[in-house]
Amino acid sequence: MNPGEYVKEAYRYILRSDFEEAIQCFEAAIAADPHDPEVRYRCSITYARNGRLEKAAEHAKEAVKLDGAKPEYRLHLQHLQAMMHVQEAKVLLEEETGPGSNPYRPVTLLQEAVRLDPLYGDAYVWLAIAHSRMNEHLPAIAAMKEVIALHPGDEGLKALMKDLQKSLRLYMQ
Repeated sequence: MNPGEYVKEAYRYILRSDFEEAIQCFEAAIAADPHDPEVRYRCSITYARNGRLEKAAEHAKEAVKLDGAKPEYRLHLQHLQAMMHVQEAKVLLEEETGPGSNPYRPVTLLQEAVRLDPLYGDAYVWLAIAHSRMNEHLPAIAAMKEVIALHPGDEGLKALMKDLQKSLRLYMQ
């Protein structure tokens, strides 16, 4: 098969929600033509949908390297990097705090995630949680205001905001 036929086959698998087979087809297309940024971009999207962010980022970086003029390639890479920062911060927040832990590392990662993708709501939510755990309630509330502005109909976010405001009131007493 030629690269275009592999890509068509990949989309057939995607329509059946078989992302693993789709990835295999995209990888075959890349092996046949490693300098096609569009195939790398689409392969990256499929890896991301399959939860394999590191492979997704690898192909997204290569797409940007091959054609840095396409804004969608760069935005996709930035979104993946933001997702990876959020994942790392979540792991750090879920670990027990100990003498060797740096409580500011999750905040730094999450601030970078927000900078990379200002429309990525999860980054704001976790940033609010990270600030709240450090008793930094005003920045936590500010982060929640940002995500509520992005998703004004989300009742879960509004409930989390009320919890943060309650924490601030308790902290002030």
